[in-house]
Amino acid sequence: MFVVLVTAGWLSSRAEPPPDVFEQEVSAWERGHVAGEPLPEPDASPDRVADFFAGLTVAQQRRLAERYPLVVGNLSGAPVQLRYEANRHALAEAVAAERARMTDERLSPAGQQEAGRRMHRFESMLAEGRQILSFDPTGRGRAAEVMGDLETADRISVVVPGVDSGLLNFERTARRYSAPVGMAEALYEEERAIGGASTAVIAWADYDSPPTIAMSAATAELATAGADRLVDAVGALPGEAPVALFCHSYGSVVCGVAAAELPGRVSDIAVAGSPGMRASGVADLDTSARVWAIRADDDWIEDVPHMEIGPIGFGQDPVTPAFGARLLDAGDAEGHSGYFSPGEASLTNLARIGAGVVDDVTCAPGVRSCAPVDPCAAHAT
Repeated sequence: MFVVLVTAGWLSSRAEPPPDVFEQEVSAWERGHVAGEPLPEPDASPDRVADFFAGLTVAQQRRLAERYPLVVGNLSGAPVQLRYEANRHALAEAVAAERARMTDERLSPAGQQEAGRRMHRFESMLAEGRQILSFDPTGRGRAAEVMGDLETADRISVVVPGVDSGLLNFERTARRYSAPVGMAEALYEEERAIGGASTAVIAWADYDSPPTIAMSAATAELATAGADRLVDAVGALPGEAPVALFCHSYGSVVCGVAAAELPGRVSDIAVAGSPGMRASGVADLDTSARVWAIRADDDWIEDVPHMEIGPIGFGQDPVTPAFGARLLDAGDAEGHSGYFSPGEASLTNLARIGAGVVDDVTCAPGVRSCAPVDPCAAHAT
């Protein structure tokens, strides 16, 4: 079946689509100048981008954000506040575009309805006080949002969600805490309740995750591309605060692939409901971060085959003792998406990691892997 599906993909012939709005803006950016100097490449290193913006006046920075909002709003290394501003411009333009599509007679009724859903999503993201760190409306879309003050936080947490993490699922009303924004909000509030260090949390749905029902959900292809984006995003974070990653479901594959290339400031990688991390154990991840794993008793992910054959599968189950992760108590968390629900022991344990009070976490029943004493600490070095 896999061969048939792949072959069908090879045989399908489609005309090259016209450049989308992001590609058009990137093309304009590549031809642009400021004060007679060319703009940095869109894929320039965060350090190069930071140096470029440091040499501009505030007025010059803001003009670039207004003229190229999709580029500046997604540019690793650009000033954080400028990215927020640029993404407000980009969201306003996206709202107008989707409003026009709602009455576009060239679209089917279903297409017009989806345009309406996207418009309402973008209007929500434009609400006062929201801090959108990245935004790309093309395709299913990508986004990242910050809770707290990213530039002054003592510790930073990054929530990396799993499948179906496009813009329409970036936040939800029903099943709120199964969506990236809800996960991050719950984690942020729990970290604040713990007290101590000031924290910021990022809902990072800034990669192309696979749809739930798709062959790509069983391979690491999209995870590999997502890992590259995650490494760049973490590398561009301001300051020197320690960073903890909280990786749910397919997001744990992204984190596993990224682990070896992540900056040394990443102190912890916690996976929840993981199908695997493309590794046979913690040592294979080649990271100095502490690695944690948590799984609810009734999480269906337990029944997924833990294998890795070529591009298919994700390797060893991270909650098996042989993997070597520190195993956390999930308490009464329900199913595959209940780890970030307020009031659950799973959320409290994850928040303790984010807040830096790892001595207070509770271990999974019957194991000592997360105990704050050596030999557990051996995994932290």
